[in-house]
Amino acid sequence: MSDRLRDFFPGLRTTFFWTTSPADPDYNCIAWAANDTSNYWWPVGRAPRIYWPAGAPGEVTLAAFVAVFQMLGYVTSADETLEAGVEKVALFVDAEGVPTHAARQLPSGCWASKLGNLEDIEHDLRAMEGDPYGIVALVLKRPTPTA
Repeated sequence: MSDRLRDFFPGLRTTFFWTTSPADPDYNCIAWAANDTSNYWWPVGRAPRIYWPAGAPGEVTLAAFVAVFQMLGYVTSADETLEAGVEKVALFVDAEGVPTHAARQLPSGCWASKLGNLEDIEHDLRAMEGDPYGIVALVLKRPTPTA
C-alpha cells in the first residue's frame, strides 16, 4: 500500500506518512476536513452520492470552498503551525487555482488527508504538494469544538 501511495503522491517519497484507515469511497477529502465520514462533499454532481451544504456556491472555485468552511466557523489563518485550542484546514489548488484537496490538522500537529477513494493518512502538510494536488492555497482555522 505504501509504495502505491508514493507512486500516486510523489511528495510522500521523501517524508513520513502512515495509513490511518482503509480505502472508503463514501467520503472524500473535503468531507474528511469537515469532520464528516458519511458524505462525499463536492459542489457539482448528482445526489445521493454528492453532498454540498445548502447556501454554499455550487462551483468548483477556491471562493466556494472557503465559503463552505466559513459556514463551519473557519476564518483565514496566518500559517499552518499548531495552535492550542484551534483546528486548521488547508485547501489545495492546481496550477489554474482550481481546488483539488483539503487536509485537516490533528491535535498532534500532523496533518491528515483522505486521498480520493483511497486511504486516510497522516502526513507532513507539504508532502501533499505537487502532483496531483498542486499547492496549499490557504489555511483556515476555528476554535476546536467542544464535545
